[in-house]
Amino acid sequence: MMKKSILFGMMLLMAGSAAFAQLPTFNLGLKGGINFAKLNTDFAKDENRLGYQAGAWARVGIAGFIIQPEAYLAGKGGEFKTDNSNGLEASGKIRFTTLDVPVLLGTKIGLGPLGVRFMAGPVVSFVLDKNLSGNTVLEAYDDDNYKDQNWGAQFGAGVDIANITLDLRYEKGLTNVRSDDAIKKQNLWQLSLGFKIL
Repeated sequence: MMKKSILFGMMLLMAGSAAFAQLPTFNLGLKGGINFAKLNTDFAKDENRLGYQAGAWARVGIAGFIIQPEAYLAGKGGEFKTDNSNGLEASGKIRFTTLDVPVLLGTKIGLGPLGVRFMAGPVVSFVLDKNLSGNTVLEAYDDDNYKDQNWGAQFGAGVDIANITLDLRYEKGLTNVRSDDAIKKQNLWQLSLGFKIL
């Protein structure tokens, strides 16, 4: 009888542990980092532009899967250089300040304070400010033709060490940043460092 009681108690303990392991987890944190952004065009040579990002993230995890919504300010844009048919050089810079809201789905593997994450999902960017500077041809691209909202997709990986998070992602633009399609999609790399506050 005692053996059966011990066996039954061990089964209850194992079942309870398994159920506890399936309970959702929740984290909240802050992040900051850099962007290497590039705008695609048909009329000029595109160059990368260094930008920034700063904001907050939340993460819900259950059974090894995670959902991670974020909200952060970002500096993006691009630089262009071209030659006109008469030999005059045209150049310009486009700078955006955006509020980016990605919702990432993924998985996390690891034990204890160390974990590796793989994530992907959509991101919507709301343009808060835009600035165009340049000469000759590029001055004709007035600010009115830039869209106030753009969509993209993010793919990447991250590492968690205790309360520190490190993420590397690629963002692929899915919509053109201008309504006339003269300047096309925004693509960029992101490297960010974060800290869990909850």
